[in-house]
Amino acid sequence: MYGQSPPRALLLLLGAQLAALWPTAAVEIYTSGSLEAVNGTDVRLKCTFSSFAPVGEALTVTWNFRPRDGGPEQFVLYYYVKPFKPISGRFKDRVVWDGDINRYDVSIILWKLQFDDNGTYTCQVKNPPDVDGLIGTIRLSVVHTVQFSEIYFLALAIGSACALMVIIVIVVVLFQHFRRKRWAATAQRVVEIKPHEEERLNQEKASVYLEDTD
Repeated sequence: MYGQSPPRALLLLLGAQLAALWPTAAVEIYTSGSLEAVNGTDVRLKCTFSSFAPVGEALTVTWNFRPRDGGPEQFVLYYYVKPFKPISGRFKDRVVWDGDINRYDVSIILWKLQFDDNGTYTCQVKNPPDVDGLIGTIRLSVVHTVQFSEIYFLALAIGSACALMVIIVIVVVLFQHFRRKRWAATAQRVVEIKPHEEERLNQEKASVYLEDTD
């Protein structure tokens, strides 16, 4: 009896350590953090996750919305085996599931953005037994026009430089083509003029010879 106590104590200690480590193995959520989109367009709110547990039918996804100007949290979409859309409210007929849980993607698409869609969208995933973890957030800003980023200006500058190089190459090729064409025309005229000059010189020589004989 007493000889079995240490193994039992060891198992209890190991179990306690595993229980202490269990919360660290939680669902991790990945989002863009912030997003800017134009009023009246559609936008994809990307949300992916990772989980230590295999993805199963018990997985649930909850999307909610908090307006920028304050107010209660609003339901956007719920997923359990299949997506459930809101039957009323601002997002009725304006949200669609665009995820694939087998690829750890739980994204959605909002249609026909409005300025009152400005705010924070939250994405929560539970994959039992992995149900702990932070909630992903996306801060959406609906604007009249998208502000151009530094990458856009860099791409524009590179594109303009490439276009300028193409124009320069075309101009050089055309210049060389017309120059060769002009040289060919000049050479042809020289070839045509040379026989006439020889005939004129022969006539002058004949005239001089006749004068000398007289």
